Amino acid sequence: MRHGSAYAVIVNDVAYLVDFGPGVIRRAAEMSPAWGGNIPQLQVKKLQYAFLTHLHSDHSGGLADLILTPWVMGRDSELKLFGPKGLKLMSDSILDAYELDILYRLNGTQPANPIGFKTIVKEIEEGIIFKDENIEVISFYNDHGDFKDSFGYVFKTKDKKILFSGDTSLSINLKKHGDDLDILVHEVYSSEGFKTKTDDWKIYHREHHTSSVELGIIANDLKPKKLVASHILFWGASEESIYKDIKKNFEGEVIIANDLMAIDL
Repeated sequence: MRHGSAYAVIVNDVAYLVDFGPGVIRRAAEMSPAWGGNIPQLQVKKLQYAFLTHLHSDHSGGLADLILTPWVMGRDSELKLFGPKGLKLMSDSILDAYELDILYRLNGTQPANPIGFKTIVKEIEEGIIFKDENIEVISFYNDHGDFKDSFGYVFKTKDKKILFSGDTSLSINLKKHGDDLDILVHEVYSSEGFKTKTDDWKIYHREHHTSSVELGIIANDLKPKKLVASHILFWGASEESIYKDIKKNFEGEVIIANDLMAIDL
């Protein structure tokens, strides 16, 4: 079973999340040493930065857990959130909904600090939206149908470049940001499985997502060192089917993403 959309870019001692779909905290914990993993940066209380591609629930449904659980586990600084218009309302509404829980933890016998449940939200447009000693993050509009506040992200370190497509159909704007990529993380649906969908769903998915055949064409144009096919709509097709579709047009390295996967650069 795959959990909701969520990724982490690990640079030095910091994890930078991209999307926080359902299950994000449990999956991060599984990859940390406390729960048998080997990535200490994913220790839950260390999660401080998160970038949201768009407000759809399969990408944002883990926000309450991301706000509250790291605080309960000891985070003592605000959670820094970056994403489209509406993210601040979403964050504030979660704090309102959990007000009684927060107050009990603050005023009861449980050890709790007064900072770690708070958020600092930056609602973004295109351009450089974040920079620190580890990374620079550039946001760009993609083509998720009529969902206009939908973004992809480019993460740049001193010597690496990673692009996250977000949810998108074929996007000219994405290609503008896709030169010299070490990793292209791109959503995909199965061209084989697409044939089983009803006509109304076919219209929707053509407008909002990218087929496995189309993804191979995109990757052939951009030529990333690694292509990671992710946020996959299988509709009964196999990983091998998607892999073969991509390889029709792209000769480079293709990775079919799975939960708990770590990719080294």
